[in-house]
Parts: sequence; C-alpha cells; structure tokens
Amino acid sequence: MQRAVRAVLPGVHTAMGYQRAWLWSDLRAGVVLSALLIPAGMGYAVASGLPAYTGLYATIVPLIAYAIFGPSRILVLGPDSSLAPIIAAAIIPLAVGDSDHAVALAGLLAIMVGILLFVGGLLRLGFLTSLLSKPIQIGYLNAIALIVLVSQIPGLLGFSSSGAALAERVTGIVRAVTNGEVQVIPALIGFGSILVMLFFKWVIRQAGLGILLAVLVASVITAVWQLGGVIPVVGPMPGGLPTPALGGLAWGDVGMLVAPALGLALIAFADTSVLSRTMAARRGESVDGSREMIGLGIANAAGGAFGGFPISASTSRTPVAEQAGSKTQFTGVVGAVAVLLFMLVVPGVTAYLPNAALAAVVIVAASSLIDVPAYVRLWRNDPPEAVLSSFAFVGVFLVGVLEGIVLAIVLSFVAMAWRVSRPYRAELGHVRGLRGYHDVTRHEAERIDGVVIARFDAPLFFANASLFTDFMRRTVDAAVNAAALEGRPAIETVILASEPITDIDSTAMDEILTLDTYLSARGMKLIFAEMKGPVRDHFANYELVQRFPPDRFAPTVGAAVDAITGQLRTDIAGPDVLGTDGSDRDRRLPEG
Repeated sequence: MQRAVRAVLPGVHTAMGYQRAWLWSDLRAGVVLSALLIPAGMGYAVASGLPAYTGLYATIVPLIAYAIFGPSRILVLGPDSSLAPIIAAAIIPLAVGDSDHAVALAGLLAIMVGILLFVGGLLRLGFLTSLLSKPIQIGYLNAIALIVLVSQIPGLLGFSSSGAALAERVTGIVRAVTNGEVQVIPALIGFGSILVMLFFKWVIRQAGLGILLAVLVASVITAVWQLGGVIPVVGPMPGGLPTPALGGLAWGDVGMLVAPALGLALIAFADTSVLSRTMAARRGESVDGSREMIGLGIANAAGGAFGGFPISASTSRTPVAEQAGSKTQFTGVVGAVAVLLFMLVVPGVTAYLPNAALAAVVIVAASSLIDVPAYVRLWRNDPPEAVLSSFAFVGVFLVGVLEGIVLAIVLSFVAMAWRVSRPYRAELGHVRGLRGYHDVTRHEAERIDGVVIARFDAPLFFANASLFTDFMRRTVDAAVNAAALEGRPAIETVILASEPITDIDSTAMDEILTLDTYLSARGMKLIFAEMKGPVRDHFANYELVQRFPPDRFAPTVGAAVDAITGQLRTDIAGPDVLGTDGSDRDRRLPEG
C-alpha cells in the first residue's frame, strides 16, 4: 500500500511519515520563501506579457499540486526566466492586445505543456535525466547561478536594465554604472541585506532567519522613512483567488501553440531534472526522472487551469528554501498558503518591500549554487570531463539553458564513444601464487607455451572494431616472435578473454571473421573464453554457428588453457586456488 502511495502520490507518502522535528523548519522556510514568491511571480508574469497577478496564480496552484504529485522534497516550482521569452513570443501575437485572451492562451499553453510532460512520464522518458552527468550538472548550475546574479544586479543597484540576451544585459549594466545611474539608497539597502544574510549564514548558522530578518528590516526602513516614492519597490499585490480563465479559446489556438508547448516542455523538463537531481544528491536522496516529469506535468496543467502559465523548477527560489532549512514538500504548501493569505488579507504588504532587498535575497541564494571546488577537482582528476563541464557552462551562460544542455549531452556521447573506441587492452599470463591470468605489462606474468591470451576491455562496435583486430594481430605476432627467439613451442591457440565484451555489432563481427581467417591461415585456433550468453547469441543471429561451434567457446580462461595443455596448472595453484580434490575453483560459468 505504501509503495503504491509513494509511486502515485509522493507528497502524501511523505506526509504519512512526517516527523514533528521537521515542522518548524518547513514553516520557517515556507514563510521566508513567500517573501520571494510574490515579487518573483509578479515579475515573471510581466516578462511573459501577462498581467502581474497571473504570476501569483502560477505560483500558488503549481506549488500545491507538486507538493502532492512531485517526487522531490526540496524543489520549488514557479514562473521562470528561461520560459518567459518563449511564452511572450507565443501568446502576444495571438492575443492582439487583449489581456484576457492572453491569460486564456497562457493557461492553454500551460495545460498543453503539462499534458506533454505527463505523457512523457508515463512513457518512462525520465531516463533522459541519466544523460545529465555530473560534469554537465556542475557546469549547468554554475552558469545558472551567474545568470541569476547578473539578472539581479540592476535591482540591487536601483536601476533598470533591458535586453533579452545575456550579453545585452551585461552591456546595459556596465553602461548604467558608468553613466552614474546607480542609486545610493537602494544600493545601501541591497548590500546591507547581503551582509545581514551572510552574517546569519556563516556566523549564526541560521540562513533562513537571516533572509527573513533582512526582508523585514528593509521593509520597515522603507515604511518608516517613507521611501516608497524614492526607491523601486515591489508594489501591492492584487486581490482575489485563482480561478479558471480559459474563455474565448478555439481549436485553432491549440494548433498555433503546439510548437511553443514542445519547446517549453523540453526546457522545463531539462531545467527541472538537472536541478532536481543535483539538489537530491546534495541531500543524499534520489529522484525518479519519470516521476519528476509526471509531477511537473500535473503542476503545469493545474496552474494553467486556474489562471496561470507554464512553469518549471526555480533555480533562485529552490536554493532559498534550502538555505532556509526546508525538509519536505510542506515548505511549498506553506509558501503557497502564505501568498494566498497575503493576497486576501494584506495585499498592500509588498508595497514597502524594496527591489534591492529582494535582489539581495536572490543573489545570496544563487551564490550557494556555485561550486568552484568541484570544477577544480574535475580539472585535477579528469580533464576531459572538466572540458565537458566547461562546454555546459559556456553553452548555458552564453547561448541558453536548453541549447547548452543539449550541446553538453552531445559532447558527452562523443567523449564516451572516444573512450570506448580506445579501451584498455592487454596480453595475459600467469603469476605464480595468484589466481587467474593477469596483464603481462603490469605483473611479472609468464606466457603459456603455445598459447596467446588477450583481453579487450570494451564492447566491440564500429568505432573500435579495426583497433581490436590490429591489437590482436600485433599481440599474436609479438608472441610468435618471442616464442621463436626463446625456443618455446609455436603458438597454436589464441584465447580472447571475452568477459569485458558486452556487445558485438555487425562491423565488429566482420572484423572477428577477418581475424579468424588470419589466424587460421597461420595454423592457429581462436577461442572465446567467458563470453556472456547474450553476446554469444550474436554468433547465432549472424548464422555463424558452424564457423564457431561450441568447442570454440570456453566457460573460463582457465578451462580453455586446461583443455589445450591437457593438465591443470598446478604450478600456480596453492591451497587458495585448488580444492582438496585438485579441482580448479576458477571454473565458474560466465554471467548470462
């Protein structure tokens, strides 16, 4: 029963095992989060070409829906900067200046995005998150953090800056600073708020309390000194409850929104999955990608049905919740209820919240996403992965979230293909006192008379097939020459230790045939040892059973050597290798 609840209603499963010790942390984090949800939602609504109040609807409803159906305990959903430009480009031309129709189109768009994500989750397409490796996650989060920081600098310094592209925003910031547009009071409030939050985070070890205190103090200062008309403030919230707003739509609108819905679904899932996996890993948890798609899809559809627009995981609000001590999805519910109460009871409370204080909160939260030590470790331990992380960073930072992630994934496949096409390979021999057969270049291993044993540590496919054949020929030729020089018996058998070979494609099978022909012409027999059953099945699939009968396959390398030499290699076998009856304990059946 609990397993079924966990699969269908992850939030309910969390509630069933909720601990009293989590309550205060979730309540505090939810209240702190609400201070950011209100202005962020309103701001991204305007950026999407919609009335500001829709941003609150797109915050409240998805948070509650995700708290029930979403698998992540920490993720905060809501309007996002990466989606706003696409939403605006999709609905503004169709709305032709009618704000009510724009709201309806945005709701329809959110429902379509939700359906796409929900179906993707049912089809188990969440495996795509496995393509987002650790280097990609590091590069992605570092880039996202810097993007968020850049976006908040104008608010922190008290001026406005336009520009869709990041380069345009940076240029606008530099121009505003050099032209003396920085306002002293907002800058003082902003930097003062940052100092307060950092003090509570590093010294008091109460990051959430620092965020709440910074917002309250900034609001009180603005109210007491009547700075609302002097510095930029968030402004009062609208009143009213989330309600359906899908009137005036036609089937033609659905057709016009298909392409934008696909793009938004891809970006929302890519954004959410990376953040979800990363945050879960930081908390020692795991998240199923397909369940994430379903939860995100339901949240989008619910928000669209009640006056909202497409949403995704928030890279600015999620760290705020984490820093404030959030333990479970209940934080999102508290935040949503708090926003709703503010709308109904005190809609004017945000009239005294300075934009600079809000920017300071986002900056401190986003800075926690930056992980320079992890990036340095990549360069020290695995430079190719560090290059991959750098491409993800540059792509996301300069081109866009989706484009950067796609670029990094493509490069991941290229890097993987390169590594598999150049695997480790070795000739094997026996070492006295050690069980099995070992690399002759790494151990003082001895070759076995009349036999060459080789190992190729990768699946055989088109990218490494010719390398495999060349390696086998070089190994055999070197062994033949060494045997002739040392006066040992001629090589008659070549054993391929096949356990590392997990697949063979058609190109590689042709190379095996070429190798077998080459060895046969020199009077040598090719034996496959420890080949897995599913891999061996390929020989039957390619109708090569007569060419490679059962006697060409051995259960272990030891069994193949014994069959050739006609005796057990008792010279390398001590009590730990042979049984009391002299049986070879290494004669195990291969996997599969």
